Amino acid sequence: MPSKDEIILPKGTILPNHIAIILDGNRRWARARGLHTLEGHRAGFEAARKTAKAARKMGVHTLTVWGFSTENWDRSKKEIDYLMTLYWKFVKEVRSDAKKEGVRFIHLGRKDRFPGDLVNFMSQVEEETKNNTRHVFNAALDYGGHDEILRAVKKIVDGKIPSGRINEELFASYLDTHDQPYPYVDLLIRTSGEQRTSGLLPWQMAYSEYYWELDHLPDFTQEKLRKILIDYSRRRRRFGGNDVVEHLKFTPELTAKLELNWWRLRKIPEGVKFRDYAIMHLKEQFGLSKELAKEAAKYMIEAVVDGENKKWDKSVVSMKKFYRLIKSEIKLAFEPSLAASLEVKLMKDVDDKDSIGEATEVEDTARELYAEVYRISLFQAAKAAHLRVLAAVERNLAERGYGDEHWDKAEDYLQKFYSALKERVA
Repeated sequence: MPSKDEIILPKGTILPNHIAIILDGNRRWARARGLHTLEGHRAGFEAARKTAKAARKMGVHTLTVWGFSTENWDRSKKEIDYLMTLYWKFVKEVRSDAKKEGVRFIHLGRKDRFPGDLVNFMSQVEEETKNNTRHVFNAALDYGGHDEILRAVKKIVDGKIPSGRINEELFASYLDTHDQPYPYVDLLIRTSGEQRTSGLLPWQMAYSEYYWELDHLPDFTQEKLRKILIDYSRRRRRFGGNDVVEHLKFTPELTAKLELNWWRLRKIPEGVKFRDYAIMHLKEQFGLSKELAKEAAKYMIEAVVDGENKKWDKSVVSMKKFYRLIKSEIKLAFEPSLAASLEVKLMKDVDDKDSIGEATEVEDTARELYAEVYRISLFQAAKAAHLRVLAAVERNLAERGYGDEHWDKAEDYLQKFYSALKERVA
């Protein structure tokens, strides 16, 4: 049985080998609470320490944290002195963790402007941990992306390397990450709602995925990291190549029309027309054969009928069978159990909503569902989720006798939903 502090990721979660985090928002967090900015730095470094431990526990090999840039020297002497004290403490804790968890510590950045005793200590920890291979922890301190590239170029020039020998592999060997197993960043996280890289590891982040976290660093938690890792796992990384999901070639207008047909009949138990419409809809949406569409429709109808009767646990069981079949056919790496739970939660939560104001919170579940099933990010799923919830609200209004025009609106939103979805998965 897992401990209460253990963070469990869904089965099949694809982890990044290398995460880089821009630690941002300490001072804003403090000012918003009427605290001295140094308190913000203290809270931020505590959050960074816990995040590093959580990342390793969840299986991330390499973590880079950017704590001080080449431009941060314009801060006050008092603030810089306090930061240096925190860096001492942080490196000491990393040193202790390194012995227990097999962490290699590496300092990224300049080594000529930090206090000599701190630079010597970081070099000592680097030497002590150089043979550790289980994890890598990069501390980017007095680091700047332009500075790293300029230092690399100067080393190449000083080494009198002929231009004909210079290629990507050689150039990378002169960067601060030169001898690491995973020098290239898979996922960049920046806290505090800022949406820029500010020059962190520009060479190493050519194909990084980005995640912009709205909360300031002191409020960053293990659970937030878990959510981000799941979001990363859903993304289909192309690296400039092709990525076509052959089964998802549906026509949005037709798919919406077919779904609306069985929506209008959903109060009828498992009747012939209800089943036939569901079969046609699933055949179109997922590109299933007629036989597979029949089987999928059977499970989906069972889930819908159980949901109508408020038998939510039974509904989840049937929906899980439905998603297992879909997964085996369209070959997307979602987790059927999670998809089923989210689908039934969405059915349950949207059922009594008759205004978009009431249904706003339901969009979070819809985003999770479509991100999970179609392997897209939460950001990419947001538009489709919003349209889907709008369609469901209009369906509810139509079913409660507020006029057939709500069926027309439901169909319009469904068309827009499927168009938004296809734009993401085509």
